[in-house]
Amino acid sequence: MRVGELAARTGVSVRSLRYYEEQHLLSAERSPSGQRHYDDGAVERVRLIQELYTAGLSSSTIADLIPCVEDGRATPALLTRLTAEREQIDKRLTDLQAARDRLGTVITAATRNMHSGTSCRPPVS
Repeated sequence: MRVGELAARTGVSVRSLRYYEEQHLLSAERSPSGQRHYDDGAVERVRLIQELYTAGLSSSTIADLIPCVEDGRATPALLTRLTAEREQIDKRLTDLQAARDRLGTVITAATRNMHSGTSCRPPVS
């Protein structure tokens, strides 16, 4: 498939796909006229790349783990690096949950304010 079709099937911009290729995250065959052509597996690869970017991994980390995902090759160093990445994601999840809980408290207080006129500020301890 051509780059535009891959972009349409994955919801990723053509510019991003070109960037993934520059970062060695995605590869394409080239036609004699230089057009990129991707195999059907590129759709799943792009989805994986997107998930990993969303999780906060860098392009170099993603490039390092792609061989493990595709053909099962791993090293102790890669495992250590991926474990550290997972710990960072766990911390971000904990921080997000705390922020969500705090926002819930503010929403409750704001709702109470709208109905009763009481202050939105939580009581001082």
